[in-house]
Amino acid sequence: MRFSTTLLAVRDMNRSLAFYKTFFDQDVVCDLGWNKTLTCGLALQLHFDKLCGFSEDKMQFGTHNMELYFETEGLDAFLELLAAHPEVKRLHDVKKYEWKQRVVRIYDPDGHIIEVGESMESVAFREFSKGYSVQETAELIQHPTELVEKWYEHYLTKKGN
Repeated sequence: MRFSTTLLAVRDMNRSLAFYKTFFDQDVVCDLGWNKTLTCGLALQLHFDKLCGFSEDKMQFGTHNMELYFETEGLDAFLELLAAHPEVKRLHDVKKYEWKQRVVRIYDPDGHIIEVGESMESVAFREFSKGYSVQETAELIQHPTELVEKWYEHYLTKKGN
């Protein structure tokens, strides 16, 4: 057995598709009418109540019990895009966690929480650029030294270009 996808119930397919295209550069790769799968594998589903066989009044949106997580190498560019769309509701402004990662959480049109964070590799790159060693960076960002060593090799390769 293998995990296949995450499915989100949506109220308005066109509005949801526009949101995921604008903010996450997602396109439809499989269109089944009421169900559309996006580039990242996420599926959007209209009429989830009918599909599952329960009444529409049982549908709940914005339950605050899960989130979708996206990573980016360009959080500042994403924040600029977000600033240009004040209609997008935010759970909170940018937070910086003790492991040095910056994140923002927003709501999609149906109230699903989406976290957008810097990739931890880009966080490590930032610390390397400040002169921190692999060991110091691993401690700062709270990640295994072996992983941070791989990122450091990648950092040196990119820095050399």
